[in-house]
Amino acid sequence: MATQISAHITDVYTKIKDNIAKVIVGKSETVDMLIVSLLSGGHVLLEDVPGTGKTVLIKSLAASVDCTYKRIQFTPDLLPSDITGVNFFNMKKSEFEFVQGPIFANIVLADEINRATPKTQSGLLECMEEIQATIDGKTFKLARPFMVIATQNPVESMGTFPLPEAQLDRFLMKGRMEYPNHGEGVDILARFDRESPLETLTPVVTADELLTAIAELPRVYVCREMMSYITSIVEKTRTYPKVVLGVSPRGALSLMKAAKGYAAIAGRNYVTPDDVKRAAHPVLDHRLTLENTLRIKKNAAYDIIEDILGMVTVPTEAVFEGN
Repeated sequence: MATQISAHITDVYTKIKDNIAKVIVGKSETVDMLIVSLLSGGHVLLEDVPGTGKTVLIKSLAASVDCTYKRIQFTPDLLPSDITGVNFFNMKKSEFEFVQGPIFANIVLADEINRATPKTQSGLLECMEEIQATIDGKTFKLARPFMVIATQNPVESMGTFPLPEAQLDRFLMKGRMEYPNHGEGVDILARFDRESPLETLTPVVTADELLTAIAELPRVYVCREMMSYITSIVEKTRTYPKVVLGVSPRGALSLMKAAKGYAAIAGRNYVTPDDVKRAAHPVLDHRLTLENTLRIKKNAAYDIIEDILGMVTVPTEAVFEGN
């Protein structure tokens, strides 16, 4: 029974990843991160300089599943109602009608999220955490599956509003695209020489297949020793020098959830320490609040989590596989 659970998830994962590979060159780890987040019901923040393929990757993911997709271009004048929707008065009917905003979709691209004001950014908090939106006192359930993928530019600071800790904590994982190596750069030019392969991409997974995989993922087994390992990692972040705020219990739950996802796409129905280590950086790095002297240092959070992973004793005698 446990093997069948992983088999279905692995099948969905393989179909989506192979389809994305028709457009995206390399970036295997970033693609895995997106798919794991989708299967885990989580959200992703992609941070990198313009032109590295963030939007193309997100569009490729959305085109690979038979779900609705909307894009929101965040700007300083964007209002919360532009995201969630608005009630307007219909003169012909003499009554108010609700017009849904772009948040009412399965996959939502929040492009350049840090260009919007904190008031507008906060309009996503309820949507991302509770999968619902409250407009004028009335609560609307959002479609499932539901995933927000946000992008931001780490270089520009003019006209931007850094995401607060509460907003960052809503993202299950954060990743980067990074520049391609020479060989990948040549392959990109060859692939996009005559036309964009994104234009011909078609869905390979139905919404029902995706929902089934999402429902099965929580059944991936996590032994008590593995839970203790996750907890120890998180606790170390709270006492590490020059870390003002460590990872919250929600971050620990996110780490376990992501580790389950990585185990499932690897074809296993149980979590190992390697799954936890693989999930650690994308889940934990952005949840650390560092002292001002470290905030300007590149990869400071990454180095801290890497150091903590080396400090915490890895379970060796635990029985990872469950019945």
